[in-house]
Amino acid sequence: MKPPLGEAQLRDLALHYAARFATTGARLESYLVRKIRERGLAEDADGRTLDIDIPALVARLVELGYVDDDAYARMRARDLGARGYGARRVEETLRHAGVEEGLRQAHAPGEAASRRAAALMAKKRRLGPWGALGEGGDPLAIRKAREKAVAAMLRAGHQYEHARFILAASRGEDIEQWIAEAEEAEGIDERW
Repeated sequence: MKPPLGEAQLRDLALHYAARFATTGARLESYLVRKIRERGLAEDADGRTLDIDIPALVARLVELGYVDDDAYARMRARDLGARGYGARRVEETLRHAGVEEGLRQAHAPGEAASRRAAALMAKKRRLGPWGALGEGGDPLAIRKAREKAVAAMLRAGHQYEHARFILAASRGEDIEQWIAEAEEAEGIDERW
């Protein structure tokens, strides 16, 4: 069994965790609380348990720049969008990581990014024009496959309207145009 934690050991644990993982202040704080719960706190020379201010320790690491909620939120939102996850899933992931509401709103994907992520997911999963959903066969099987595709897109955090549009599209060019319209409306000048 490992010995109880003193202030120096707790600081070292916090630094090691922040150096090893991209994290938020809330996640770091919960990690330190868990470590204290597992190992306990050391006693001082008089036999009293140390009283360590964990929020102050986390605040100091934030002040030093080792933990940055804004950078974490920006990186995580970008990565999830690039993997094909929708705005709802991005928001939920950031909320779960302890990112405050204002930062979650600031890093929420816009309409163009949401459309691009939905199209990426559909491509990866071979849905809509990139799949064989509507080709011949039993109408009941086609309907079930479509419902399954919509459910998958909704679980990934996409809007129902986006899933419906993509699954109804007959060509990939229609979806590219749909994304380009949103980019134009937002003043974005990039094509994928």
